[in-house]
Amino acid sequence: MYPRLLHVGSGSDGTEDSDSSAEREQTNSSESDGNIPKRTRLTRASLRLSQSSQDVIRTRRTGLKLNVVPFFPPAHVDTPDVKQDESPPLTPTGNAPSSESELDISSPNASHDESLAKDPALRDSDKDLSHRPKRRRCHETYNFNMKCPTPGCNSLGHLTGKHERHFAVSGCPLYHNLSADECKVKATTREKHEEEAKVQEESNRHATRHQTPTSRQTRYKEQVTEMRKGRNSGLSKEQKEKYMEHRQSHGNTREPLLENITSEYDLELFRKAQARASEDLERLRIQGQITEGSNMIKTILFGRYELDTWYHSPYPEEYARLGRLYVCEFCLKYMKSQTILRRHMAKCVWKHPPGDEVYRKGAISVFEVDGKKNKIYCQNLCLLAKLFLDHKTLYYDVEPFLFYVMTEADNTGCHLVGYFSKEKNSFLNYNVSCILTMPQYMRQGYGKMLIDFSYLLSKVEEKVGSPERPLSDLGLISYRSYWKEVLLRYMYNFQGKEISIKEISQETAVNPVDIVSTLQSLQMLKYWKGKHLVLKRQDLIDEWKSKETKRGSNNKTIDPSSLKWTPPKGT
Repeated sequence: MYPRLLHVGSGSDGTEDSDSSAEREQTNSSESDGNIPKRTRLTRASLRLSQSSQDVIRTRRTGLKLNVVPFFPPAHVDTPDVKQDESPPLTPTGNAPSSESELDISSPNASHDESLAKDPALRDSDKDLSHRPKRRRCHETYNFNMKCPTPGCNSLGHLTGKHERHFAVSGCPLYHNLSADECKVKATTREKHEEEAKVQEESNRHATRHQTPTSRQTRYKEQVTEMRKGRNSGLSKEQKEKYMEHRQSHGNTREPLLENITSEYDLELFRKAQARASEDLERLRIQGQITEGSNMIKTILFGRYELDTWYHSPYPEEYARLGRLYVCEFCLKYMKSQTILRRHMAKCVWKHPPGDEVYRKGAISVFEVDGKKNKIYCQNLCLLAKLFLDHKTLYYDVEPFLFYVMTEADNTGCHLVGYFSKEKNSFLNYNVSCILTMPQYMRQGYGKMLIDFSYLLSKVEEKVGSPERPLSDLGLISYRSYWKEVLLRYMYNFQGKEISIKEISQETAVNPVDIVSTLQSLQMLKYWKGKHLVLKRQDLIDEWKSKETKRGSNNKTIDPSSLKWTPPKGT
């Protein structure tokens, strides 16, 4: 059966809007990707460390003599104002925004070094240099107080085999069940293979484009095929017992044993990728772009879940350097230890988000939280969301936004499922500024519920909405899936011969640009004889209908009759 052709009333306008929107998005992304100067942060903690009894020394070579002088903070850092026991002021919930002193120490003091070289008097006064503040490059000295976090490791050796010391798990030979000497041998072998590959590539550079594989390439392919034959044979009983014993004795402090799980060829490829990633991290550390033991929260304890984080979030340094954060799932206050969290939960009176409950159906509720009235809660919510969002930039300026927080209730309270924020007065009619589904509730239909709820509010406001750009990868997938479902449902119920993009937009509250882009991705929009035509693809509609039938009466849908909400004044 051929697809039906439907005339489009305002398709050309929608197409032009789509093209111009794409150009605007490309311009915005190019403007936002400007060159940002690289800086190294000197925080309160590092200033306190520099003033402690453990002085960091630096060396400076003058002729044949090597002088050792104490290292002082740079002269332009106002160190007298930094007190020993100073801590950031607390907010009403006990948490504080991050406060850091930023300092550019990426380049040495060229003018000072030049004058020292020219003036003999200055060159001979090396005996008394303690009064003079010194600047150092971040990679000129090692902080030998830092140790590898792997238990039993002495920080010697490196996974790449090219460095004498390491300070992170990524470069620890012991964590990877290797010794420092084994890493050096593997590094030498890899370098030989890389040199051979370069020679071979140079010899084949002038070969024709469609040349058949050489005899060497054919033999290599046969060898790889032979090595991969036994990779799915499984482990013997003794090997399984050995692996289980290793796991029980070391837990997460060591990498699992990988031998005999796959072929030697694939294992060597994996080891080579590990070494290359470790080398990249070491280069960033030497350049000062990352620091040892630094400010990346690895996991958070949130309710009955322990969640691995995805991205960096600007929590205060004293919390971020711990690596693990404890968060109250109701008031979102963050704490340093399990004991503090337990004491807090014993006296925390919050069982649901602040604000007004505007929707409830079954166990699902949505609360409208004003960023101006509940500033601390919204700031903590943004900091929590940044752990799982890459493009989020709003953390503390929450007053111009409304937050719609979705929860799932049980006998202990209303548990956070996800949220989306929305500007109180959006010039471009954005109905979503930021949207997040918590990781423990992903792939369960809650993301589409949040998107559907945002468009339901747009329908009540009698507006056409669209999410703010740029969308994250997961956000784009969720929105494309939602728009596809909305359009196929509309096509399934549509019985006329002519269809208008404007009518679809008014009925669904979806922006015409988003409708056109979705139709193009579904290959349902064609240009024929000077007109834009919508192809009613019955195969896609039947596929969607069958999925809807299998899904049955799913409660993961928004019921408009359960909404008790009026648009805020001034919007």
